[in-house]
Amino acid sequence: MKPMKFGIGQAVRRVEDVRLVTGHGRYTADEIPEGALRAVFLRSPHAHAAFRITDTSAAKAVPGVRAVYVAADFADVGDLPCNAPMPDAKGKVMPLPPYPVLAKDVVRHVGDAVAMVIADTAENAMAGAEAIAIDYQEKPAVSDMHRAIAAGAPLVWPQFGSNVAVAAVMGDKAKCDAVFASATHVVEVEIVNNRLVSNYMEPRAAIASFDAATGGYQLISGTQGVHNTRGLVAKIMGIEPEKLHVVNHDVGGGFGTKGFVYREYPLLLKAAQKLGATIAWVSDRSEHFVADAHGRDNLTKATMALDGEGRFLALKVDILGNMGAYLSQFAPYIPWLGVTMATGPYDISVFYGEMRPVYTNTVPVDAYRGAGRPEAAYVLERLVDACAMKLGLARDAIRARNFVKPSQMPYKTATGRTYDVGEFEGAMRQALSKADYAGFAARQAASAAKGQLRGIGFASYIECTAWGSGEEGSVQLDEDGNFTVLIGTQSNGQGHETAYAQVVAQSLDVPLERVRVIQGDSQKVKSGNGTGGSRSIPVGAAMLNQASEKLAVQLKELASDVLEAAVSDLEIIEGRVIIGGTDRAISFAEIAKLPKATPERRLAVASFSPPEATYPNGTHVCELEVDPETGAVKLLRYTICDDFGMSLNPLLLAGQVHGGIAQGIGQALLEGVTYDDNGQLLSATFMDYCMPRAEDLPSYHFETRNVPSITNPLGLKGAGEAGSIGSTPAVMNALIHALSARGVTHIDMPATPAKIFAALR
Repeated sequence: MKPMKFGIGQAVRRVEDVRLVTGHGRYTADEIPEGALRAVFLRSPHAHAAFRITDTSAAKAVPGVRAVYVAADFADVGDLPCNAPMPDAKGKVMPLPPYPVLAKDVVRHVGDAVAMVIADTAENAMAGAEAIAIDYQEKPAVSDMHRAIAAGAPLVWPQFGSNVAVAAVMGDKAKCDAVFASATHVVEVEIVNNRLVSNYMEPRAAIASFDAATGGYQLISGTQGVHNTRGLVAKIMGIEPEKLHVVNHDVGGGFGTKGFVYREYPLLLKAAQKLGATIAWVSDRSEHFVADAHGRDNLTKATMALDGEGRFLALKVDILGNMGAYLSQFAPYIPWLGVTMATGPYDISVFYGEMRPVYTNTVPVDAYRGAGRPEAAYVLERLVDACAMKLGLARDAIRARNFVKPSQMPYKTATGRTYDVGEFEGAMRQALSKADYAGFAARQAASAAKGQLRGIGFASYIECTAWGSGEEGSVQLDEDGNFTVLIGTQSNGQGHETAYAQVVAQSLDVPLERVRVIQGDSQKVKSGNGTGGSRSIPVGAAMLNQASEKLAVQLKELASDVLEAAVSDLEIIEGRVIIGGTDRAISFAEIAKLPKATPERRLAVASFSPPEATYPNGTHVCELEVDPETGAVKLLRYTICDDFGMSLNPLLLAGQVHGGIAQGIGQALLEGVTYDDNGQLLSATFMDYCMPRAEDLPSYHFETRNVPSITNPLGLKGAGEAGSIGSTPAVMNALIHALSARGVTHIDMPATPAKIFAALR
């Protein structure tokens, strides 16, 4: 691959940042037209209740209110979908409860929507919502999973007879039990993956309109892919997808949570049709806590069988996964996906897992940055440290002894994954060396002299990314000599405009400013599978590289007649086609004006579907101090060595890793959703839900030790979620290492100062 000033591998700054940091971003709320009506949703204050709306006349009489809608007004609108039901032990798909766009007669969590009010202003719509007369008859609620599966627990869905949605299994139980029976050592841990709220910078918003002349709808919103949104919303509404135009502009964060279809989208569109008006809805932060899907919330028992030398023989996991009150779009698949990565980077030949999704009277749970893989890595790395402690082995030694070796690649895991490449011990050794792991004892002694507890911990992870459906897109030479990219992924802040322009620059050697990237418009972009699972660069960039190379050949063919030279003698240098070794050249702008340069010959279309997932991996090392008098934790050093196959832009890559680590540290030490026994959300604002701040985060030392993927044309492996996967176990292993000096060997996330203070006493 030839080096280019702006091309692949260069650490160029993001071209979109000038627009974004100078206030010229175009977010959904910026697009609300003058005169648009505003929508407000009335949401349940109860976790579980039968209800009856007794009167809406007072609400309709509020000045400015145009309409009050309840469930009966949308009898022709379908339920929200669950696209990933889990099979039971016999392969039968789990039954799916209804997820109505408005609750009909029972609410099942605080925040469940019961009515929608449309008015000329948001303030008047809110006043109208407050005037709705509604009679609630409270029912017993359950928010804790252990209580939910106990005999006599209140049932979220009585027709199913249980709060356990399904009992799914993976692996051979009898084979696993036999290995455990003969094992020299057995080590078990019980692990909490705490519930989180994604808290992107831009809360969700949507603008809906309807064209009576064409029968077409338009939805402007911030999602992680317009085509998936269009298909699902159209299905819910019972219309053809072609009748719905979905537009994303800039999107202020997604983290998986904006990848789902929510009830507000079809409701706003139907209301726009009924009223013949454009309607806007903008969520606030408090509404986000009760209306948008939460993340994580698993309880896992994991057990390892080992021989006398500390080699891993078999692994068992038993997972309770909180689904909340309804099944969100991918919810049951998240623990299943995590279980497929349960053996991590280790050679564990026998595995058995049980997964039980559980209903509770809480906000539905779905994919959040990493989606199952952070949960799996956290459980496994906490278990590996426990194994080292029980057997008296060094933590690096037990890992090195059990890593899958490069000579074993491609390696088929006991859960059905196939790792193509990887040098796991190499990444661990490099990370530990950069972290000065060997010199830790002296630093620990210095901390002890000050009365502080110092710990160092690390975690080795592997994840699966960029699997499933592919992408088709195009690169076109425009009439002005610049280029336009059409692609069906969606940037949520990752820097796609820069990364994709670099791919085009690799073949066409133009500054990034000459490449316009169009995403987020279902009419302009033919198809797309959106952004999620760290797929945009491994899939999207691979596709665009093919399209760019194809277009480079087409432009040489157009130039060959003018330059009177064979295509094989032509080169592309600095935005021109030039005869090699001469000064005879033609610019792209001149080529675009040639009679033979038809739109078809100036356009290159390509597609790429990944044959397998890519498997990024690495090791995170965290060093910290604990003040035993207060329980406060200070992160001192943080070192990462990752294998992403190839670094398209090292600057963007570091940003992705840093952001993921911040979220992982937040989960480990600060963030946690809390419900009381009646299903009331106690952590519904930033006063009660602790987000990480700059002072909570350390400086990072990040480097790569890349082994190119052999299943991706560019050697790329996905990177967007990796930081959130390696960080939580690294931080918590470091914390346990520090606390173990005082006899504390277990603490659950979030490890707040209050928890640590109590554990030390």
